[in-house]
Amino acid sequence: MVDVIQDLDPDAVARRLGEVRERIAAACARAGRDPDDVDVLAATKYVAADQIGRLAAAGIVLAGENRAQSLAEKVGRPGAEGLRWEFIGHLQSRKVADVLPHVSRIHSVSTDSVLGRLERHHDLARPGLDVLIEVNVAGDDAKEGIAPSELAGVIERCPVPVAGLMTMPPHADSPEDSRRWFAALRDLAAEHGLGVLSMGTTQDFEVAVEEGATVVRLGSVLVR
Repeated sequence: MVDVIQDLDPDAVARRLGEVRERIAAACARAGRDPDDVDVLAATKYVAADQIGRLAAAGIVLAGENRAQSLAEKVGRPGAEGLRWEFIGHLQSRKVADVLPHVSRIHSVSTDSVLGRLERHHDLARPGLDVLIEVNVAGDDAKEGIAPSELAGVIERCPVPVAGLMTMPPHADSPEDSRRWFAALRDLAAEHGLGVLSMGTTQDFEVAVEEGATVVRLGSVLVR
């Protein structure tokens, strides 16, 4: 079990954020991309609620939480108003109403039951809410997400704007092993005219950026 971080150092996080941005810039240079097109999302799953203000003090702008209950607790803490919050974990349909008032984007829409709750509770959503469809491009039974062949139907049925796609590739020993799945998500997004690609975590974000990621979801590389 990973320990919750209770003593976040804003200066250390700021330094790590700078290092991450340098690595993103290098990946963008290799791919012929603009580094400004890539957002760094700080995953707050293992950050204690009373440490959230320190993330904002470190220069973090975009924060993502995996759990609905933790999200509700963290957004009310001092300093949290300086962050843009997004939901990045597996979303159960019964938790949709709890998440909607707090986030500008949901990264993990993948079931008809969630689509139904988004429509039923649209009045709870913040202005400008959009979603990403989670796609299981590898067909990995251990991962959430729809099959690529289902994407057109999900987009059509989604009651809120679909900004793009998200994926979690299968466990891999090397970041290079995930490259083909990131490329597949990029091609699928292009096929459907979608611009946002949430892919890449601490272990493989540079490869994800080379393959078109516009949002990388980072935890330990920023806060450990």
